[in-house]
Amino acid sequence: MGNLLHWAVVFLVVALIAAFLGFGGVAGTAMGGAQLLFWAAIILFVVSALVGLIRRGA
Repeated sequence: MGNLLHWAVVFLVVALIAAFLGFGGVAGTAMGGAQLLFWAAIILFVVSALVGLIRRGA
């Protein structure tokens, strides 16, 4: 999961730099990728935590 968060941060940095330089399309695309990877990491974390709690209880 650390890899997903790493790439989300990379896309976020690219989006911020592109927005600062005035490349709106690139910034929007990179921001969309960052959001997608961030939410995927959050969902995988929640699923992993739930599976761990279920296994611990059984």
